Amino acid sequence: MGQLFASQKPEYQDLASSFTAYFKKFKTQTGIIPQETITSVELSLKNGNIQEANAAISNALREIDSTSLNVAVTGESGSGKSSFINTMRGIGHEEEGAAQVGVVEMTMKRYPYKHPNIPNVVFWDLPGIGTTNFPPKDYLEKMKFNEYDFFIIICATRFKNNDIELAKAISMLKKDYYFVRTKVDSDLRNEEECKPRTFDREKVLQQIRSNCEMNFKESNINEPPIYLISNRNIHDYDFPVLMDRLVNDLPVHKRHTFMLSLPNIKDSAIEKKRQTLKQRIWLEAFANDLLSIIPSLMFLLESDVQSLKKSMKHYRSVFGVDDASLQSLAEDWEIPVDQLEAMMKSPHVFKTTNEETMNERLSRYFQEYCQANGHLVTKNFYLKELFYLKFCFLDMVTEDANTLLKEICSRNNLDSN
Repeated sequence: MGQLFASQKPEYQDLASSFTAYFKKFKTQTGIIPQETITSVELSLKNGNIQEANAAISNALREIDSTSLNVAVTGESGSGKSSFINTMRGIGHEEEGAAQVGVVEMTMKRYPYKHPNIPNVVFWDLPGIGTTNFPPKDYLEKMKFNEYDFFIIICATRFKNNDIELAKAISMLKKDYYFVRTKVDSDLRNEEECKPRTFDREKVLQQIRSNCEMNFKESNINEPPIYLISNRNIHDYDFPVLMDRLVNDLPVHKRHTFMLSLPNIKDSAIEKKRQTLKQRIWLEAFANDLLSIIPSLMFLLESDVQSLKKSMKHYRSVFGVDDASLQSLAEDWEIPVDQLEAMMKSPHVFKTTNEETMNERLSRYFQEYCQANGHLVTKNFYLKELFYLKFCFLDMVTEDANTLLKEICSRNNLDSN
């Protein structure tokens, strides 16, 4: 086998360069595989060892798909802890499976809430340490601290001494933690109603932040970053900053999973999802071998079409433009769901018409994508047609997500005026 590839070594060196160059397009914060893996695959390709390269990529894909992320969320009852968990999962408070909001905390047990679209991501609702009789160390042991990737400590007023002592204990265990102050929108609204003539939004936010920081100064420890958020308006305040921080602090093999679970806060968040998924498609294409002929979409097997449908369904759910999300939004806005779907392209891809067959439509998408982006990889190797279409569908869903985000922001602005 080695001798077979030896005569083609220069061509495989081009292939290796193409593989590595693709990942250089992406920022470090959005990378989904370690640099060591990229280097290993590049070396295998340069040596003409395609099987070894494919095996390394397949192992990386398995790790990405099987990686779990467990987030511990703790705080006093009424702090907005349950609302935060629901917001992170993209679930309304009245939907099935939502964390109960506004309920007095009675249990001393932790409770898991899986993300509906990315089940590998689990948010654990922990009782606030102030509602238990456990000192911080015992609290962490009883709450099985080793199972969590990081902790989020939530309050709606001032962080109490128990919260600070808990953070110290978490830090000693080499785990990350984040302080989140919720309900700042309510504070701002109350302040504006009380002092309409002198109200200054930025000044009030700074006062809230300083008030929180005072707790840490009084405990003689350095003030950690404190994120001021509203669970009702995730597009404002520090919510986007918090999401960026959480993603950046994660190890590379967990970043992809968590990124896909996040709500579409801004167009930059949507673009990061697109970048992570583009890398995954690239890896999948290499793991499924390469064709040494120029691709032309003459015929797709039924299994190919089913694979494309599965990919489209996944992309739509990740970006929040799936059928269930659109139906829920249409009900909230009291408009027909058809009106929402009319703004988008992805809901209509697999709906048959009399104008063209499914194969003709997919061929058209393939040709349009190649005309806009060119054939990928090198002059001697090309991705299978299936993967061009996956790239095409990802771009389509990304565009739909941005369209929906603009509509949501527009309606939010109207409601606030």
